[in-house]
Amino acid sequence: MRLSRIIMALTVGLAVVAVPTAAGAAQPQPQPSPTVTDPPQPPPYPPVLASLTVNRPTIFLGETVILTGRNFGPNETVDIVVSVAPLAAPAAGTARRSDGSTVAMTPVAFQASAPLSFTARTNSEGVFTRRYTPSVTGLLTFTATGRESGRTASTQLRVLPKKKPHLPVTGSSLDTPMKVGGGLVAAGAVLLLGTLAWRRRNRFGAGGAN
Repeated sequence: MRLSRIIMALTVGLAVVAVPTAAGAAQPQPQPSPTVTDPPQPPPYPPVLASLTVNRPTIFLGETVILTGRNFGPNETVDIVVSVAPLAAPAAGTARRSDGSTVAMTPVAFQASAPLSFTARTNSEGVFTRRYTPSVTGLLTFTATGRESGRTASTQLRVLPKKKPHLPVTGSSLDTPMKVGGGLVAAGAVLLLGTLAWRRRNRFGAGGAN
């Protein structure tokens, strides 16, 4: 009897101890807080590109062009540098005629009186214009760089030798003067022969009458 009471007491004690453990296991466990992430950033704006243009891509020596720069910094100084490269020629020391033939050329030295570096000033919108009159022939490359913005742009200009006025002489234009001249010469020869024959006839006629 005493043994059964001891066993019952142990059973009740174990049950009392086990109840809080089961209750704790049944309670919901705290969940970890979600990780906070930064909101997506908008894509960066593309960089602003400056531009430099010329109003005429090809000119003759002595003519003037207008350079226009855009998207530079507002009210900033722009440095412009000019580099010159020779134009492609048919051959060294020759020039090509309109009919495809070539003729020898005498080298001519040009004095570079126009500046190869100068500046321009932009307005409040980053735009500038500048007139330029080249004094050398060749392929000119203009490179503009803003001092404050650091933006740069370039453009090219072909400068040809000064065009000389000339009147083309063709075969058809020579035919008419030559024909007219030949006709006049033939007519003159006929008149001359006729005059000589008339004088001779008169001379012999006068001798027979005596």
